[in-house]
Amino acid sequence: MDYKAITDTLMQTGQELAQKGQAMAEQKLQIPEAGPEREAMLNNLGKGAAAGGLLVALLGTGIGRKLTGTTLKLGSLAALGTVAYQAFQKWQGQGAEVGAPAAELAGPDAEKRSLALLKAMIAAAKADGHIDEAERASIGKQLESLALDPDSIEFFRAEIAKPLSAVDVAAGADTPAAAAEIYLTTLLVIDEQNDQERGYLRELAEALKLAPELVAELEAHAKA
Repeated sequence: MDYKAITDTLMQTGQELAQKGQAMAEQKLQIPEAGPEREAMLNNLGKGAAAGGLLVALLGTGIGRKLTGTTLKLGSLAALGTVAYQAFQKWQGQGAEVGAPAAELAGPDAEKRSLALLKAMIAAAKADGHIDEAERASIGKQLESLALDPDSIEFFRAEIAKPLSAVDVAAGADTPAAAAEIYLTTLLVIDEQNDQERGYLRELAEALKLAPELVAELEAHAKA
């Protein structure tokens, strides 16, 4: 399973959805249930369509309000790392040791960071409590209909079924850069409009050991 490729594709797809709007995106991502047209679309769109459809399924009907300014700015791993580094510079000053950003990692390190960011995305999608049993069933059908490999499907199923845990998500942060990127990735998905989401963001910041001033910088840079 190529965690880095899937993570970057989800981020890029989120940016595209935000730019084109919910109605256009959902129309674009509709795939026929059967027949040669379905096969042709899957062959042409590949994992990009799969990731886009999965993002729509994860975020549900709230996708239009969730994918806003932050996603327009953070559409790639490189952009994510840049924003995190800028926030650190403003908070701690030039020359702060933060570790390598995701886009500069390779091999097992890149896969480890990308896995942590994928987990952050999925957890954030669950933070408002909208993924109930009916939503899980809907997402399951979406997974089955898309061109994802079995390992990817099993990964998403397992993560969606897990209880929401900021501590589990924060466990993927092995450097300050990773911690900042996990928080920023969460902001890509979370709406921050209800008590559940606001509470999850507070728990995540604490679990990541992010100083309140740095959290404020990260949120300001992401939403600027």
